[in-house]
Amino acid sequence: MTAISGESLLTDDANKHVEHYAQAFNSGDPELLDRMYTEDAVAVWGPNEPLTGQARREYVAEFLTRRPVMTAKTRHAYVTGDTALMVVDWSIDMTGDDGEPEHHEGVGLDVLRRGADGLWRHAIDDPYGDVS
Repeated sequence: MTAISGESLLTDDANKHVEHYAQAFNSGDPELLDRMYTEDAVAVWGPNEPLTGQARREYVAEFLTRRPVMTAKTRHAYVTGDTALMVVDWSIDMTGDDGEPEHHEGVGLDVLRRGADGLWRHAIDDPYGDVS
């Protein structure tokens, strides 16, 4: 199995970021996934429940213990300067707390920011943007 590093997943191509994000997510490594975000990133993984900083990192770490598997595909990418809006079709399969299979899917809105190093990271992650 090939080792994945956070540096190898970060990209200067906004259109590749979603694919690389899914790889980091599927690695099960919360630190690797955290590298895909800006330091001040906001994630909205529950209705009206934005998480930032340590709260976001703790939520991710706990969620990844359930061994979810994500697929994600960019529907639209709008890039201007150092900002990109990604519309993403995604699905996650995992085992629920009751031991039964769970399937989740949605249309996400992700705002990416290009850092001083030229690499893209999530600034806002809203998997339930639900736009067409």
